[in-house]
Amino acid sequence: MSFVNWKTTYAAVWRAHTHQLRPISRLDPVRLTSLLGVERQKQALLSNTQHFLQGQPSNHTLLWGSRGTGKSSLIKALLNELAPQGLRIVQVDKEDLLWLPEILDLLEAEPYRFIIFCDDMSFEEGEVGYKPLKSILEGGLELPPEHVRIYATSNRRHLLPEHMSDNQQTQVVDGEIHYADAVEDKMALSDRFGLWLSFYPASWDTYFTMVDQLFGDVNTDRSALHQAARLFAMGRASHSGRTAKQFYQHYLATLQDS
Repeated sequence: MSFVNWKTTYAAVWRAHTHQLRPISRLDPVRLTSLLGVERQKQALLSNTQHFLQGQPSNHTLLWGSRGTGKSSLIKALLNELAPQGLRIVQVDKEDLLWLPEILDLLEAEPYRFIIFCDDMSFEEGEVGYKPLKSILEGGLELPPEHVRIYATSNRRHLLPEHMSDNQQTQVVDGEIHYADAVEDKMALSDRFGLWLSFYPASWDTYFTMVDQLFGDVNTDRSALHQAARLFAMGRASHSGRTAKQFYQHYLATLQDS
């Protein structure tokens, strides 16, 4: 397995086919100040991570909600903000979660604080890749490492598919809800994340503010720009931060072609 110089490397990605951590040399430069419309989520995640870096109680975190709303960008920006304080990130694809015990062995003696980052994490019926994750989130016979936290993003709150049939065995006993075993199993994974942060689509005003921020001092008619941004978003059925960035790239390309 490869050696990573964590003194000069802020992030790495696990490559299962080579059983190695590959250092990431080109990090997304996104900053916390550039993320709009997610102030509550930003502050909660920043506070939790600062507590983690200081050795205070902190939680594994699930960022869930609508696509393109800044979940992944928030974690990238967090690294840019806190790497000088000792934060490091290891990205692990959901298909490679079975390798988590080996990855943690590699990090065991390191003096830094690590976030295991799993982006767009969700599981289908029959998948078992989340089993090692459940153990690490709360520990088995061996306590989970104190210098590692799991941060995951997902479009699903409960990470596993939910079907109406799962609720057919749910009962109310003495005024209390007793969930069916299938429901309990699906809720058990997300329940192991101590901090849940929900993300929702931005308002049009917030979307236009995102567009204005991306264009900065570009000399253009803002009213016409907003109208073009609205039409672009309507064509994608989404007016999120991701859409604003895609519109920015599209608009600049259009200017260059004209």
